[in-house]
Amino acid sequence: MAHNTVKKAYRDLTERLNRFPQGAPPSDTLFEILSILFSEREAKLVSLLPIKPFTAEKAARNWKLDITEAEKVLDELASRAVLLDSLINDEKYYILPPPMAGFIEFSMMRLRGDIDQKLLSELLYQYINVEEEFITELMAKGETKLGRVFINERVIPLDNSLKVLDYQRASRVIETASSIGVGICYCRHKMSHMGKACDAPMEICMTFNNTAESLIKADYAKKISIKECMSLLETAHEHNLVQFGENVQERVNFICNCCKCCCEALIAARKFAFLNPVHTTGFFPVIDHTCTGCGKCAMLCPVEAIELAGSEGSDNERSVSVSIDGRICIGCGLCAENCPSKSIKMVSGKERVITPVNSAHKAVMMAIERGKLQNLIFDNHALFSHRAMAAILGVILKLPPVKQLLAADQIKSKYLGKILSG
Repeated sequence: MAHNTVKKAYRDLTERLNRFPQGAPPSDTLFEILSILFSEREAKLVSLLPIKPFTAEKAARNWKLDITEAEKVLDELASRAVLLDSLINDEKYYILPPPMAGFIEFSMMRLRGDIDQKLLSELLYQYINVEEEFITELMAKGETKLGRVFINERVIPLDNSLKVLDYQRASRVIETASSIGVGICYCRHKMSHMGKACDAPMEICMTFNNTAESLIKADYAKKISIKECMSLLETAHEHNLVQFGENVQERVNFICNCCKCCCEALIAARKFAFLNPVHTTGFFPVIDHTCTGCGKCAMLCPVEAIELAGSEGSDNERSVSVSIDGRICIGCGLCAENCPSKSIKMVSGKERVITPVNSAHKAVMMAIERGKLQNLIFDNHALFSHRAMAAILGVILKLPPVKQLLAADQIKSKYLGKILSG
């Protein structure tokens, strides 16, 4: 599909996707991906949807359709996990999730016959793993990242000398979720069609809360209990998978259990290491004198932050030293968990890792850093919504002065400027 002849509906949809902080740079490959996931009519309609959650009545007005027809289209899109739907104060709302983590992953979270998943996998591999502009924009731009790593809780000392906050524990996310779903790992599913997948478990992608409820209803995830999910977490630890989840403190929507060979987040963490494309746990490994230099930690490290160096001693015996690059380490704890001599301990980092409170906080932070805050405030070219403005301003007013200035400059609003200077 040539870039200059692509149907206008898919160009419009791409423009709509890029109003959100987590966008999708246009390319011929992207248009082919969208043409698999959306009909031309659906693409045109979705391009007119707001960024914030909306009702069927709102969609009907934007689309100039009657409410019955609008609901039919919305429910069809939700049944394919293109949209998410949930009840807010007993009223049904819909939202278009970003491409990632969002409808791109959802499209591969179950086996389905309505689309060609092999072709889709090949296109996604080309767009994400080969062309790279998308993954660079997603992972390496801005200070606030899409996702963060959860520390392997098995390496936490029994004496609690390592202080781990509740929101840094995957187990706590599981225990406090209002709903839990599990689906096929998008990354390994995609790589299986490319002949590149490993043998790590496939049905282990965890979703929570409203996202889980919507995916369960659409049969893109299977509803499971807290006990079943905790068992899956243990399975993930046994296979040396890294827990990578949404970068928020409250109501985390997803935790992926990632292998170093297939996971796009970990691949990005290696490719763009010094740009820190994923937030660390805030804890880092320290090696003591009992290290034998076996090299298992270097072999397992998902971001290649551990190196071995050999040297000859005076008695011609060769010794091996191990070094860890703290600039690129993600603090997952796999090395400490698997060290045969128990020579690696996890310690708290000196710099505090700032984690957004919730999804709204994260979206505002990412929007400011990526120059898209005005899209959130002037969503769908509408006038200010008092509730939306209150939520956004509540985040902005808690930011450092430099970030506040960036926000005010993007919005170009005397009203906002007065509040920030008051």
